Amino acid sequence: MEKLKRSHMAGILRNEHIGKEVILAGWVQKRRDLGGLIFVDLRDKTGISQVVFDQEVSKEAFIIGETLGTEYVIVVKGKVYERFSKNLEMPTGEVEVFVEEVEVLNDARTPPIYIKDDDQVSENLRLKYRYLDLRKQNMQKNLKLRHDVTKLVRDFLDKENFIEVETPILTKPTPEGARDYIVPSRVNQGKFYALPQSPQLFKQLLMVSGTDRYFQIVKCFRDEDLRADRQPEFTQIDCEMSFVDEMDIMDINEKMMAHVVKGIKGLNITLPFPRMTYKEAMDRYGNDKPDTRFGLELINVTENLKTSDFKVFSSTIEKGGIIKAINVSGEADNFSRKDITNLEKHTKDYGAKGLAWIKVTEEGVNSPIAKFLSESEIQSVLDKTEGKTGDLLLFVADEPSVVHGALSNLRNYLGKELNLYNKDQCNFLWVTEFPLFERDKETGRLSAMHHPFTAPVDEDLLLLEKKPEDARARAYDLVLNGHEIGGGSIRIHTSEIQEKMFQVLGFTKKEAYKKFGFLLEAFQYGTPPHGGIAYGLDRLVMILAHEENIRQVIAFPKTQNATCLLTEAPTTIDDDQLSELHININSSEENS
Repeated sequence: MEKLKRSHMAGILRNEHIGKEVILAGWVQKRRDLGGLIFVDLRDKTGISQVVFDQEVSKEAFIIGETLGTEYVIVVKGKVYERFSKNLEMPTGEVEVFVEEVEVLNDARTPPIYIKDDDQVSENLRLKYRYLDLRKQNMQKNLKLRHDVTKLVRDFLDKENFIEVETPILTKPTPEGARDYIVPSRVNQGKFYALPQSPQLFKQLLMVSGTDRYFQIVKCFRDEDLRADRQPEFTQIDCEMSFVDEMDIMDINEKMMAHVVKGIKGLNITLPFPRMTYKEAMDRYGNDKPDTRFGLELINVTENLKTSDFKVFSSTIEKGGIIKAINVSGEADNFSRKDITNLEKHTKDYGAKGLAWIKVTEEGVNSPIAKFLSESEIQSVLDKTEGKTGDLLLFVADEPSVVHGALSNLRNYLGKELNLYNKDQCNFLWVTEFPLFERDKETGRLSAMHHPFTAPVDEDLLLLEKKPEDARARAYDLVLNGHEIGGGSIRIHTSEIQEKMFQVLGFTKKEAYKKFGFLLEAFQYGTPPHGGIAYGLDRLVMILAHEENIRQVIAFPKTQNATCLLTEAPTTIDDDQLSELHININSSEENS
């Protein structure tokens, strides 16, 4: 028999193929033996087609069909017919292929996970057998989506005169906010490289070099605690431009995101994107990456309750705390006492000590705290929150960081639970004027909120000397549906201001030059004003794919413990390799 070569993909067969001879190749999803007929669901990355083994069409093929098992790799040749019993839930459900020839390319053991999207197996098992997990239609769809997003970005930036430049993976350890992954040098005994947390310094050097418009889709590495939307190695869309200000960068990136969303979802995004200061975002939403697809904004009622007899409120205000509320409009009757207790548990997960509530009914207010509030206080709160009959008001009183953390997360939880938004909607938002610094609660030291190369707002330059914690940054984050997908800034481009920045951060001049001397020296040879942005490609694709876990859009991700269950990395290395690298491992650590 002549070797069969695939002519069509399984998932593309439709009515227009009826009567045509096709050759399909793929995996056996399942087999149903009805005696004289054997039905096989044949799967490839495009979908599933039903192929039929009929003794009257080919006895030889039928005999082979009887031996097929799940995940066998086969190639079949046959004619496409209209399906007698149609399955309209399948794209190919109106046709089927009657097999004339079949070749088994490989058999297969029974797989440890089902190859279907709703397999319900543990994530650890999925990651251990990732090559099987990736056979699922949803995972193949996510990989294709990632490819499409990447291609759209590259094509757009190419047309805008950006050039792609690769920067080093083995580089110098520099303090940029997270822990470095360290690589020992065999050639230079006792010295180490770091894997880049970002190409930040190199892209700035490219601006010094006159490259003008640079981009790169690049791996970055940060040794930090993981979560659903974070990985130790991740992919960044990195861009930098010379002779620009914030408006230039926002403008071109808005056009790029509109281009991506149009290409992926077919949606036309209105430009320009809304803009909001960091202070306004915190006041209205409690975080710096608000989901603006729905309301439930935070309302400050501190002034309305400052004379309250309710001790929780009054003592909080006396200590300098605040009280904020959200109005869950029209939902009072849908939340029982038990439901509200569950909401309180949710806020406690984010540091709140409790959750006060008021239901607005036709008879008045229903609340365990109503007896502690005067009529005028209740009316004042209703006026401030625009509370009306049927509304549920939820309050948290504490220091601002706790109030914002608890209510912003409760807001997002309610938005999802109450279906307050369309998941296909894409709400972009620029958040601007971030603080330049933030103070560590434990050490009291200042650190850069973004990174130490972010330029301060021009009128705040004098604050670097007098009151640095009040200085604002020329920084901007791009938010999509409650996720920060990109962040950037106008950079410092003079050695004088950069040295001042390091000084505020606690570096001596000697320390600054030891760690960043190559950058400070470069700035002395004529550096253009420049700025840029970096996107988390994985996170962007996760949102566009409607996934809640970033591992769903990465081919071979790590677990929350930064391990690869497939390859069992990280692992030990043998003594000869350790010796070559001049590394000794403490035996107690080795056995721990």
